[in-house]
Amino acid sequence: MQNRITELFNITYPIIQGGMIWVSGWRLASAVSNAGGLGLIGSGSMYPEVLREHIQKCKQATSKPFGVNVPMLYPDIEKIMDIIVEEGVKIVFTSAGNPKTWTHFLKEKGITVVHVVSSVKFALKAEAAGVDAVVCEGFEAGGHNGREETTTFTLIPMVKEQVNIPVIAAGGIGTGRGMLAAMVLGADGVQMGSRFAATIESSAHENFKNTIVEVKDGDTHLTLKELAPVRLVKNKFYNQVQELYEKNPTVEEIKELLGRARAKRGMFEGDLEEGELEIGQVAGLIHEIKSVQQVIDEVIEEFTKIQSGLSVL
Repeated sequence: MQNRITELFNITYPIIQGGMIWVSGWRLASAVSNAGGLGLIGSGSMYPEVLREHIQKCKQATSKPFGVNVPMLYPDIEKIMDIIVEEGVKIVFTSAGNPKTWTHFLKEKGITVVHVVSSVKFALKAEAAGVDAVVCEGFEAGGHNGREETTTFTLIPMVKEQVNIPVIAAGGIGTGRGMLAAMVLGADGVQMGSRFAATIESSAHENFKNTIVEVKDGDTHLTLKELAPVRLVKNKFYNQVQELYEKNPTVEEIKELLGRARAKRGMFEGDLEEGELEIGQVAGLIHEIKSVQQVIDEVIEEFTKIQSGLSVL
């Protein structure tokens, strides 16, 4: 299955694992890379030296390409970028910031750079900044999301129409059927987060993994747009957020409720009541915690089977 994405990253399948906070450590990233996709270490929940440790362990666990996802709104960004260069990481996905800020620096070091966008406007800015590809993340996604609320399957063809660099679809994709649909619409590859969050190798707490399996359609909601839009499972904390919104709160009041380490509390420590539980709408299609190898094998098998049955392709 060779195309622009597999060639860009030197991988077998055009499947990228989302670099999720508190979920995407070296075990998950190396497992995805070993299975033929591109694993990403999620640096957003790591202190710089913790990231260094994860990179070093990932290099020991796989000889295949892997990368690091860097949300640029997090502190210590300079230290994180220096460590990425020092440790010889060859692929970086940036998000939540201006791609101009770090793309030139990384490209000078021979690093392949991909930027996550939620609109055509930002895709064009990323291309102009010199990135090698863009991840187009739709409204369905978990984690930090775009304020435009554009769905993945409308965003992909609109971006594909405007840019010349490879396009990776993200948001609402967790099956071979979804992967095929995204690629028919113009994506060169797909990024999956939620599906990999509910794997054996994910560093998420077992409570959170089990919650992902239990989530049905309508059980998540995009909120906290005043800070950074995030899709949350509807739990006690989510209800507190909604109650606060009824009072027309200030940004400071929302920040006070959110507090510190709320996502760590829910996703990594397993507090299903007071924790922030970030997951995408595709969780409604996730019914079992599986190994990374099982997930990728099943996605490719379904993709190939359906593709071969469509005469138009």
